[in-house]
Amino acid sequence: MSNNSSSSSDNKPIKLPGQEPEGMQERLLIAFALIGVVLMGMQYFTPSAPPKAQPKQEQQTKPESKQAQPAAPAPVAAVGKKPQPPKPAGGTIVAGTDQTEVVETDLYSVTFSNRGGVVQSWILKKYKDSHGRLLDLVNPTAKGKTVYPMAVRFHEMQSAEVLNAAPYVIKITPDRLRVDFEYSQGEWYARKSFSFQQKSYLTRVTSEVRHSGTAKPHLLYWRGGFGDSSVVGAAASQLTVRYDVAGGFYQLGPGDLNDPQAHRGRFTFAGITDSFFAAVALPDTAHDFELHTMSDQLENPRDKKLEANVGAAMGGDAINAFQLFVGPKDTKLLSSISPRLEQLVDFGYFAIIAKPLFLALRWLHDNVTHNYGWAIIVATIIINFLLLPLKYSSLKSMKKMSSLQPQIAAINDKYKGLSMTDPKAQQKNAEVMDLYKKHGVNPMGGCVPMGLQIPFFIAFYNVLSHAIELRGADWLWVTDLARPETLAIRVLPIAMIASQFLMQKMTPATTADPAQQRMMMLMPAMMGFMFYGVSAGLVLYWLTGNLVGIAQQLFFNRTFTAPVPAKLAGPAPAVKKKK
Repeated sequence: MSNNSSSSSDNKPIKLPGQEPEGMQERLLIAFALIGVVLMGMQYFTPSAPPKAQPKQEQQTKPESKQAQPAAPAPVAAVGKKPQPPKPAGGTIVAGTDQTEVVETDLYSVTFSNRGGVVQSWILKKYKDSHGRLLDLVNPTAKGKTVYPMAVRFHEMQSAEVLNAAPYVIKITPDRLRVDFEYSQGEWYARKSFSFQQKSYLTRVTSEVRHSGTAKPHLLYWRGGFGDSSVVGAAASQLTVRYDVAGGFYQLGPGDLNDPQAHRGRFTFAGITDSFFAAVALPDTAHDFELHTMSDQLENPRDKKLEANVGAAMGGDAINAFQLFVGPKDTKLLSSISPRLEQLVDFGYFAIIAKPLFLALRWLHDNVTHNYGWAIIVATIIINFLLLPLKYSSLKSMKKMSSLQPQIAAINDKYKGLSMTDPKAQQKNAEVMDLYKKHGVNPMGGCVPMGLQIPFFIAFYNVLSHAIELRGADWLWVTDLARPETLAIRVLPIAMIASQFLMQKMTPATTADPAQQRMMMLMPAMMGFMFYGVSAGLVLYWLTGNLVGIAQQLFFNRTFTAPVPAKLAGPAPAVKKKK
């Protein structure tokens, strides 16, 4: 199977500029790693102190990220046997004028155009964008730059412009829940049908194309990006996804594409997503299905810079028939349609922590707090008390290390003036480590509290980035916990810096060197810089952890006294003779 390409705007492959920058998770991990290196290295270096094989059913041209899963059952919305094509009506079927029709359900407002038989807007009535408007999943900046959703794509590098610019005859049923398009002229015949339900995010889609009376395999596009285009970094969150019953879950983002890619297999679902929403086909797994992935360079609405927006095309047969889910990535909703659809909610590297954390937050919200902000606070307090035994051990080690600083200073004076490459520097480090070992001190103890928080920090980040339940959740003055504060001066990051500074002052000093102590006091500023632009819910988690840590540190400082180590043996003082 070949990728589709021609000089027309609907089929032309768009080249991408290069690899996308690393994601937020990677940047956070790198930042924490650098902080850890600083903490571990200061006492020594400061002066005076698995790929899996692709399934055979699938044709893949580029590497991609995947999560292998066992074989999946057919989805609840399986289509069944493919319908037999009706014979095209004789003669010409062409609309005399352009026409639009709007389908209104309890969940959707979908605008169709007979010019190409396409979707001009797909609005979710229960969700808003970052500007407070009802959310349109069709990217408005793509208008005129690429084709609308549900336009036709062919194989064999052939342009489908003849059908995507054609004036279809449009018919809508009396209940206005089904829209049919039909076109016939010359050698071409095409029809499309979209059937909606009032209280469902599932739409029944069928399409058929014939050329000179011969069945013509084709796909239906969703191109030019998808989801909430009003948020910062919208294009970077777009992916095409598919679940192959033999090979598991696969996804492709802008960084995986240099050219369009095509895949065919027995897919439980296949389509396009962003962080919180999805448009995926649920085909009959008894038949092969195709997903093509491409991208378009479009201006973002903030600074007008070009960004790679992912697009998808779904289908692959002369007659395509499938259920199309277009809606929120709500885990309860997805699992009620097909258990495999829960794969769309990707909790990332720390899913083993993030998913239970999300379930705990949802339980707290539904049964205790009835607000996700307070649920985050309660969950953070519980996490910190569960980690208390490990933190207590770390704090004891730090207290002992603090009491050893006079002896550490004596060792530093003994080897004063050595360069880092001097062989005697190893002797110095050996004496320091022997001293720590003698008194049962772990020199890494100061890094433990932060190290314990990192997995939970990344887990909270993933929950806030992908759980639709927290999108738009408010708390006190915060209007959306999944986004940064909207105030001109963000209160939570400033409060976090202050609490981090206070906790740093209360923590036992593990070095007697003033330069190192001053460097440690810069850590709150570094953390504040990291946190100023992240979601309010993530800052709330860290701030709550700091406040709990301050209370624990205050209790520890008042109840634990480190044993006073014996002084280093030194030369006896000289005795003056009496005259």
